[in-house]
Amino acid sequence: MRPLINDATTALLRALCVSFASFGTITFEEIVSRSWASITFTGARHEIVLRLEGEGADDATSAFLTNLEAAEFRLRGHILADIALVTDERSAGPQGAPRVRMKLEALTVEDG
Repeated sequence: MRPLINDATTALLRALCVSFASFGTITFEEIVSRSWASITFTGARHEIVLRLEGEGADDATSAFLTNLEAAEFRLRGHILADIALVTDERSAGPQGAPRVRMKLEALTVEDG
């Protein structure tokens, strides 16, 4: 059996990929997950830095962020208790194509 933190992290990364599926490829630049627990729940805190590059990156990011607080992510064996935007940096990448780099923080808890 794999440790909780890997399962929750993998499930969250897959859910983020699904969220941006219509855009195309996203690049995960940094992923940090730490075990977390309260009196009643066990889970993990996640810090994720991701990047989108190319036409549509701005629109895909804006659509994602518009629904972020109400978004429901399917995480096998876990529940996304909280997710928040920390930074949203938009610039021009190579050859002037849009580039978006954002940092998210999330809390997942075991389901069940």
